[in-house]
Amino acid sequence: MKLQFLGAAHVVTGSCYLLEVDGKKILIDCGMFQGGRQLRELNYRPFLFSPAEIDAVLLTHAHIDHCGLIPKLCRDGFKGNIYATKATCDLAGIMLPDSAHIQESDTEIINRKGLRVGRIPIAPLYTIEDAQKSLLQFKPVEYREKFALTDGITVIFRDAGHILGSSIVEVYIAGKTKKPVKLVFSGDLGQPDQPIIKDPELISDADYLIVESTYGDRRHQVYDKESALAEIINDTMDRGGNLIIPAFAVGRTQTLLYYLYRLWKEKRIDEMPIVVDSPLAIAATKVFVDNMKVFDEKTAELLQKNGELPEMPQVKICRTAEESKALNSSESSSIIISASGMCDAGRILHHLKHNLWRPESTVLFVGYQAEGSLGRRLIDGIKRVKILGEEVAVRARIAQLDGFSAHGDYQQILDWLGHIKMNAPQQIFLVHGESFSIQSLAEKIKDEYKYNVYAPFYADTAQIEGAQCNIVPANIPEVSVQKEMEEFLQLLDAEYRNWRKKLLLTVVKNPQIMESTIRQAEKAWRYVKRMFKDFGVN
Repeated sequence: MKLQFLGAAHVVTGSCYLLEVDGKKILIDCGMFQGGRQLRELNYRPFLFSPAEIDAVLLTHAHIDHCGLIPKLCRDGFKGNIYATKATCDLAGIMLPDSAHIQESDTEIINRKGLRVGRIPIAPLYTIEDAQKSLLQFKPVEYREKFALTDGITVIFRDAGHILGSSIVEVYIAGKTKKPVKLVFSGDLGQPDQPIIKDPELISDADYLIVESTYGDRRHQVYDKESALAEIINDTMDRGGNLIIPAFAVGRTQTLLYYLYRLWKEKRIDEMPIVVDSPLAIAATKVFVDNMKVFDEKTAELLQKNGELPEMPQVKICRTAEESKALNSSESSSIIISASGMCDAGRILHHLKHNLWRPESTVLFVGYQAEGSLGRRLIDGIKRVKILGEEVAVRARIAQLDGFSAHGDYQQILDWLGHIKMNAPQQIFLVHGESFSIQSLAEKIKDEYKYNVYAPFYADTAQIEGAQCNIVPANIPEVSVQKEMEEFLQLLDAEYRNWRKKLLLTVVKNPQIMESTIRQAEKAWRYVKRMFKDFGVN
């Protein structure tokens, strides 16, 4: 058999793996690349396989970086079934048409501007019609029920504890020996003890393990998240500003509403307007209500009343663009939860444009921010940003609360691995992480468990024959060059962020050196800009 890594290889997004067994071709995930422009452009490349030859798709969950290219896959010839849990099927039913709407809208804007300078119009990545047609191929499956995918291949979906419906996928390949070869795809592993979602299920054994590493280089802070959230809310309201929370529509928005409900019920925050300004988040919340049977027991007990979620009178829903824009002319303070979570598109851009320049407002990040995203640049301290064609000064408070992430940290991943008995050759593939996260987690796994660990690059292939595993590098030149450069820049960025924290702490302890420090930093920045100009980067 062969396993080829066609996404989420030394990057966090674009999850896609091609498994070939005895002439059968199975895709595990078919996700969209997200982040910087170069990464997003990978979505427009032809697939490295013929979609018409794919027999089935196994989908771990409904986040766009795992399912976002399914409409393109179906449009280009895939006719088989897409297997996922019921909750994932329900969420994909709103996520994919929404993604298609974004593709069509962005393309319309690009073409309108391009016509003025004589550019040839381009087509969207896929259309709403493509997305709707792809949904007809989804087939819901139950957690923990083994089903036959093809002759000799059986599958079990287990709860990954990441978002509603998320799955760990166990694939059993019958061979010449009595015992089948077992591949386990972790999908995205969630944090234990999170609200709403159950903890990740424990796996007993595996022959080959494909594991995510998004937070492979860090630990989530253990602290009272509710109190920290209440402090930020009350501080912002006291200053008369708005609290803008970029949040992923699926998972993060619902978790925030859970915490806000608890804070309100305990009278730890005032009854100010809480605005959910994301049509996708509104639809996703309804999907959550319809799938309460997979909630964890604590959440179900707290929230469930006559089969419905309790109401918060101060929660306002923005269904139209006009209602969303009206928020920015309101003089009262509000909590505005809007998408996208990385600030790369959607209504959140309008709220940032109208609030980043206001010192009394706060922008609160509660999720992972990929390299190159606007969210990451704001967290890293950029002072001016371009939003919707306009330069905006960053004067608002930029805050970040760790621990809200739907991903487990490295210790939680190690703890999960500790329950798995790895059979020879004890091979683990690390995916779905940036290079420094992968490297850090690989070292920890080797130290703790002595397993073989390999971090595949784009299009690398593992040729598997029972207990024998041979890695065949793809050596795609343009990808290799890009990845090497990205790895260098990521290490450089990590070192910069480390020195930035140290410098800030030094100035806080010694306020008298602030002016001279700023002068020296400005001098260094002028040198850096000249250096970039020499590279031809303007």
